[in-house]
Amino acid sequence: MQAQNTSSHASAAVPSPQQDPAGFLRHLYEVAVRNALPIEGLARYLPKPPKGRTLVLGAGKAGGSMAQALEALWPADAPLSGLVVTRYEHIPLRPEDLPVRLEVVEAAHPVPDAAGLAAAERILALTQDLTADDLVICLISGGGSSLLTLPAQGIDLAEKQRINKALLESGAAIGEMNCVRKHLSRIKGGRLAAACHPAQVVTLTISDVPGDDPSVIASGPTVPDATTCADALAILNRYQISIPESVRAALEAGQLETPKPGDARFEGHAVHLIATPQQSLEAAAAAAREAGMAVHVLSDEIEGESREVGKVHAALARAVAKHGQPFAKPCVILSGGETTVTIRPRQPGAAKGRGGRAGEFCLGLAQALQGQEGVWALAADTDGIDGVEDNAGARVSPCTLARAADKQLRISDHLDRNDAYGYFAALDDLVVTGPTHTNVNDFRAILIL
Repeated sequence: MQAQNTSSHASAAVPSPQQDPAGFLRHLYEVAVRNALPIEGLARYLPKPPKGRTLVLGAGKAGGSMAQALEALWPADAPLSGLVVTRYEHIPLRPEDLPVRLEVVEAAHPVPDAAGLAAAERILALTQDLTADDLVICLISGGGSSLLTLPAQGIDLAEKQRINKALLESGAAIGEMNCVRKHLSRIKGGRLAAACHPAQVVTLTISDVPGDDPSVIASGPTVPDATTCADALAILNRYQISIPESVRAALEAGQLETPKPGDARFEGHAVHLIATPQQSLEAAAAAAREAGMAVHVLSDEIEGESREVGKVHAALARAVAKHGQPFAKPCVILSGGETTVTIRPRQPGAAKGRGGRAGEFCLGLAQALQGQEGVWALAADTDGIDGVEDNAGARVSPCTLARAADKQLRISDHLDRNDAYGYFAALDDLVVTGPTHTNVNDFRAILIL
């Protein structure tokens, strides 16, 4: 089974950073994405077939590629069955010689839909009648929180959709959002693994969260949860997100509590991170060094408001470009993590903005760079989708602001209405890849010559 390329450029000669800065940054992004494809990571951590049956359950934007990798690696004479849910249009092209052994279905992300609800109900039902001789392999990746939706008692799908949308627009960090999601669910926050008891459970996961905490990835359906109903309630109050009174009362009474560390139902379970943001940043760094560039990896855990993170990166890039501090040029600066976008109130008569956190990072970066000579940048989500749009992210060059001015585009106007997509689309500076079939969070690269 061959790993899927993220674009037709994947096998081409490496672009020169001096002659083709934008192409070089795109190359680094593609290296980072290829490093996170699941086939190699799954091979390292694949468990042995059990005495009983092997059931595969999974959810996430990488679910389709993870399922195909497992189908290719699992012994042909060993039984294998199960169900995985992924995002619409995120099932990779199947190799002709790969038999179908697992069912993969599609649902909505980032706001859940009825297809995700049906898939979660089926997945939970498949855990019935498991024995200690059975093995459950759980394939978990980012996006699983909305794809694996099974609302708690007292919440219907429409209410869950409203709460999820409010969380996405609130500016809450991913850990905060997933704390709420766990406590308003019948399958997340360790409940899926608890339902598999007494079977052995092996979770193979691709991290899309700062810190690589398995209990945060896809809201941790297979690992115990240390957060509490009180924590979830405090987050809802902090961001002024309303919930039904019956659900508020249940949270206050601790009736929606998740399984905790030390729960006997998790004994003997294993969790393996098969791809992480840091690994992808290191792969991109190695590729940049091969091209003769000095590389500085800031962190794979950067969080905060996207535009503000962009401004901080811009200040660092300007210091390098103008003063050779704290790094000497030429160099590449890499970072990852998961920033957030707080949706601004729309002014009367203003067009609705479009875009995600990578694009908004680029808006803040471009504004603060002030057209600095010798600085190019790319920011993109490694799943190929920035927010809910059809682009992965955007790119910035020394002439971004000047070209925008020629088109009478004001960057402040686009920031005011969270319209990164409109700004960079007009400049033909969107990064478009299509689904990459993996997800290790934000990727940001700045080239300073």
